[in-house]
Amino acid sequence: MRARATRFVKLWIGLFNEHELLDRASAISFAVLKALVPLTLLGLAVLGAVGQRHVWKETVFPALRPHVQPATARAIDAAVEKIFSTDSTGLIVFASIVALWYISGSVRGVMTATNCIYECEETRSWKVRYPLSLALAAAIAVCVVGSVLAVLAAPSLATHGALQVVVAIGRWVVAIVLLGLAVALLVRYAPVEARSTSWITGGSVLVILAWVAASLIFKLLVTDVLNFKTATGSLGVFLVLSGYVYTSSIIFLLGVEVDELLREDAKEGQRGMRALLGLAR
Repeated sequence: MRARATRFVKLWIGLFNEHELLDRASAISFAVLKALVPLTLLGLAVLGAVGQRHVWKETVFPALRPHVQPATARAIDAAVEKIFSTDSTGLIVFASIVALWYISGSVRGVMTATNCIYECEETRSWKVRYPLSLALAAAIAVCVVGSVLAVLAAPSLATHGALQVVVAIGRWVVAIVLLGLAVALLVRYAPVEARSTSWITGGSVLVILAWVAASLIFKLLVTDVLNFKTATGSLGVFLVLSGYVYTSSIIFLLGVEVDELLREDAKEGQRGMRALLGLAR
């Protein structure tokens, strides 16, 4: 048992070093952090455009208000109400363009990282990579924004009875399906050499479950631990947000690694995960 644990640790240390997972995750998370601002504006603009302002008033703002100074809360609420009270078409277009560009940067980071994990050389020209990264960025943005809106806006569809239970469960199912689709698209089209879909299930499940767990921990820290009213808390929220995005990037790359190790296990003569852990016969 101890020998297997030692092999397991050495395996992942070797993979982290060989494929530079931490460096790749840093590049991906930096691009994602830049995309969060236009994505937030896009989400608020979409809420106003589809008549779901109550999501801000009844769900998001009440959770935010106790953690910030009253003046800050009023300023944030006034800015959001300004978005809701004006024509948001221009904002939606502007935020979409900026978000797509930043997200496409993270997609290109994923392309480099997955090629490194698969040990493949990038042979696609920029004329292929950039349009592909923009297309994937658009699909991912729709999936992420759609999953967030599903979680936040769905409860208003039913407030009592059995339908409320169905909606409460269904919103998380929809969110997980959308996030799973985003992961599947990245794993399928980001690397220069696509892998068989039979070897992307295990890692994708790991990514989604670990991401949900990380999201719940982040929510706990933001709502119950950090106090934005203090200078330390104001700085802490940025550190926690950066750590959350960085952790999410690592989780995704780990999922890709797991899929690749499982695939190698199925190839005769290859030393995959089971062999390196001492589990193979």
